[in-house]
Amino acid sequence: MKFQITSRSALILIVIAQFLGTSLWFAGNAVAPEISQLLDLPGILASITSVVQFGFILGTLVFAIFSVPDRFSPSDVFFFSSILAACSNLLIIILPMQLTIVLACRFMVGFFLAGIYPVGMKIAADYFQKGLGAALGFLVGALVLGTAFPHLLKGLDLNFSWKIVLWFTSGLALLGGVIVGFFVPDGPFHKINSKFDLSLLPKLSKIRALKSAASGYFGHMWELYTFWAFVPMLIIFLNGNDVIQPEDSLMSFFVIAVGGISCAIGGGIAERIGSKKVAQWALIGSGVCCVLVLFVAGLPSWVWIGLLLIWGILITADSPQFSTLVAQSVPAEYRGTALTLVNSMGFAISILSIQLAHVLLNWLRIDQVLALLFIGPVVGLMLFRFFDRRKVV
Repeated sequence: MKFQITSRSALILIVIAQFLGTSLWFAGNAVAPEISQLLDLPGILASITSVVQFGFILGTLVFAIFSVPDRFSPSDVFFFSSILAACSNLLIIILPMQLTIVLACRFMVGFFLAGIYPVGMKIAADYFQKGLGAALGFLVGALVLGTAFPHLLKGLDLNFSWKIVLWFTSGLALLGGVIVGFFVPDGPFHKINSKFDLSLLPKLSKIRALKSAASGYFGHMWELYTFWAFVPMLIIFLNGNDVIQPEDSLMSFFVIAVGGISCAIGGGIAERIGSKKVAQWALIGSGVCCVLVLFVAGLPSWVWIGLLLIWGILITADSPQFSTLVAQSVPAEYRGTALTLVNSMGFAISILSIQLAHVLLNWLRIDQVLALLFIGPVVGLMLFRFFDRRKVV
């Protein structure tokens, strides 16, 4: 039996659990060099990254089609998803070391992350009718920190075995599931939609406010995960190194983790000026950083480090605000479905972006490849404003 808690206490616990659960996301990236050596297969980073994204896409699609976060207790969904994601991560250690097994395990991690990230936002939305932008700012910030955490483990150069990294992140995910499953009841604004309605997704697609928020989110997702996946390679290039060094991993951690702080600060700013303005300006700023990265190679290190930190700040600040706009664009009983559906489509876009970047590296430098990510913010901003202006029609 769960205790009744305040909205503030619930948010604190969800933020902690979200951080712990999403530490699984890039755990595979952190140990990819070691696994690559064991398999004698160089260049598997893109595959390991994309297979998690693909698992998340399928997971969120299944959750959305069957309206899992709206038909069942989201706290229970979070709990069981955390357990299954952690176990899938550990199977890499337990099962024979083969590429197909590694990719299958990471795929299942991504699948069950669908019950952690968007469902965590759904739980938060059920606690906050007002101040949702600030609440999701902290929540997405936890996701960012969880994503960056494996890079910190590598950057500290503690001589941890790759197995220790997987054991540790799995343990964190289990703890996160327990926190939500046992101590965070469903929120006071939670509304159960017990019906299975195949016509729900087409109905949601007609809501212009939802299409506006989703369009901006899609442009953001074209850029975000490709930047995160290849930021260690970009840092190696700008440092003039041939292979990744502990300080490169540490810098990767800071570049990604600083976005967690900007999510929280952006949420506070959104309370004063609105989620739309914060989302738009962050999207514009990150697009500008895409272009500026072309001009920092060969300059003093403080110049490109400063740019990457600013990019890390701006590239995440819009994410919780777009999610806030998504949640606010639909009735309460459809929030979980809308959030998981938009997440599914956004991560599908991220896979295309990651794979395209991987192919372009055959002909272009890493800074040139990442500069092309500006296409996402430009198109996303245009469609966001187009549907927003026409939403009253």
